[in-house]
Amino acid sequence: MVSYLQADNISRRIGDRIIFENITLNVNKDDKIALIAVNGAGKSSMLDIIVCIESPDNGTLTIRRGLKIAYLRQYPHLNESYTIIDELFSGDSELVRAIKEYEKCLSSENHENLHQIIQLMDDLKAWEYEVAVKQILFRLKLTDLNARIGTLSGGQKKRVALAKVLVEDSDLLILDEPTNHLDLDMIEWFEEYLIKSNKTILMVTHDRYFLDRVCNMIMELSGNQLYSYSGNYEYFLEKKEMREQAEKANVDKARNLLRTELEWMRRMPKARRHKAKSRIDSFYDLKEKSVYKAGDQSININVNISRMGNKILEIKNISKSYEDKLLISDFSYTFNRFEKVGLIGKNGTGKTTLLNIITGLVTPDSGTVEKGETIVFGYYRQEGIEFDDDMTVIDAVKKIAETVVLGDGSTLSVTQFLNYFLFPPDKQYTLIRKLSGGEKRRLYLLTVLMKNPNFLILDEPTNDLDILTLNVLEEYLAGFRGCVMVVSHDRYFMDKVVDHIFENKGDGLIKDFPGNYTQLRNQEEENEEKEAVQTKDKPREAAKSISDSGLKRSRKSGLSFNEKKEYEALTYEIENLEKEKRIIEEELRSSNLEHNELLKKSKRHGDILKTLDEKEMRWLELNEKSG
Repeated sequence: MVSYLQADNISRRIGDRIIFENITLNVNKDDKIALIAVNGAGKSSMLDIIVCIESPDNGTLTIRRGLKIAYLRQYPHLNESYTIIDELFSGDSELVRAIKEYEKCLSSENHENLHQIIQLMDDLKAWEYEVAVKQILFRLKLTDLNARIGTLSGGQKKRVALAKVLVEDSDLLILDEPTNHLDLDMIEWFEEYLIKSNKTILMVTHDRYFLDRVCNMIMELSGNQLYSYSGNYEYFLEKKEMREQAEKANVDKARNLLRTELEWMRRMPKARRHKAKSRIDSFYDLKEKSVYKAGDQSININVNISRMGNKILEIKNISKSYEDKLLISDFSYTFNRFEKVGLIGKNGTGKTTLLNIITGLVTPDSGTVEKGETIVFGYYRQEGIEFDDDMTVIDAVKKIAETVVLGDGSTLSVTQFLNYFLFPPDKQYTLIRKLSGGEKRRLYLLTVLMKNPNFLILDEPTNDLDILTLNVLEEYLAGFRGCVMVVSHDRYFMDKVVDHIFENKGDGLIKDFPGNYTQLRNQEEENEEKEAVQTKDKPREAAKSISDSGLKRSRKSGLSFNEKKEYEALTYEIENLEKEKRIIEEELRSSNLEHNELLKKSKRHGDILKTLDEKEMRWLELNEKSG
């Protein structure tokens, strides 16, 4: 077993607060580890220590000599002035340096080192790397490589950072919440990519299906300690429950002993106190053990909701476009009481636009939205966190209400309600700017729910929330006596919460499916299998390699007539360009060319690469569209 890195007895404190203490962690070659914990427990701090961005307060970190690590931070730091392609090739690996030097040589008048650079590109298999980069960019919907980082949305920046990590020449991938800002198609592709990858992985994730498929080990940071489980998510849950039951049993035993000791302490004559110091010390040890300090505290968020009338929400023939892009086309739906619907679709298809139209923040181009008189929306928005960072947690909540009415009619003080949401008393007086991203999300969710809505609209509520908070939210939504509409890329969350799904297919088309996400995907796969069987007996030209890059040629049935013709034409064009590129590369390596001929061939080589880039992107687009 080859050890990649080992952290021994590392600790991290922020002020007087212990984040974690005397943690020991091992990462071996071929491990695929998920690190989970409640928000604020120190997951990101631990990753920063492992990659030497931060230093532990004590302990040692040992990293295998020559180990190449690629790190995706939860909030990546990118150069705002760079283009996407600049950022992707800003790494310092030998492979990246070779490609940068090659591009620099082609674009300048100095071609003295061109032969050596091309040889190096061959040795490093850089041509295959180039195709792999294009495929990753296509899957992550990053097609405008000349776009400036500063003009991108937060989600696009996270995808650029992810692409950069994936194309790096690394042995160990360290990923902090990698599925945030990916749509469902991207996540499923990313799963397959990591499953097939031979890289070792350490990642923080709350996506339980993703975790279950990719990882073979789970590490849980709880109560300042690290617990390891070799197995999937179900195995982790079983062993975690057993551990907590054992801890609780020890606490109960300590409490019984404490009760006996307390009676002894009270009866003990004062004159004998100096003779029983060891027993007094034992008493205080028992007192410490009798307090159950499970890392995962229970949360009860059975909040009261406003009364609902018979009329809920009627959407009638709404349409919406932005410039020349149609997002919603003639969509109608009438909500009934207690409906829980999921809204899915690729990024940019208009999911948030639909939510904004429903809540009145955006006006449709045509059609109407009629809300029942008793309906009170609770809208959890992606960009909705607007706290005063210099306020304390408790003051921010008290601005909304001093007490919270529960479903059974009883009331809770703000302090009690915050405690249910894993904000213990000492945390309640923390300044908001000192909270982690996930803790701010949890606080925002709390403020939405405590306003007693009867129609919850949740736009990506799972981003940055830990698994415990997601479990609690799922249980709350399961018993919520109102309507719910949720956008989420978390398939596990969707499966537990929703009754049916609105699927935005693109080009404004929204279809209603009577089931959860997994049922939808199973139905789609069954349809694909039936279609494959139906076409199997029809004469088809066998699949054929169109280039050394591994792209495969096949006839596609999901395209229009003109698109099929374009697809077939692109196939042959790419084949011919690849052949010409290989011939030119052989000529450039031969060292037999005159200076003028060398310049001419180099320029043609650059033109071919640019043309191939455009044609392969279009080929991939048509290939993807065809299914």
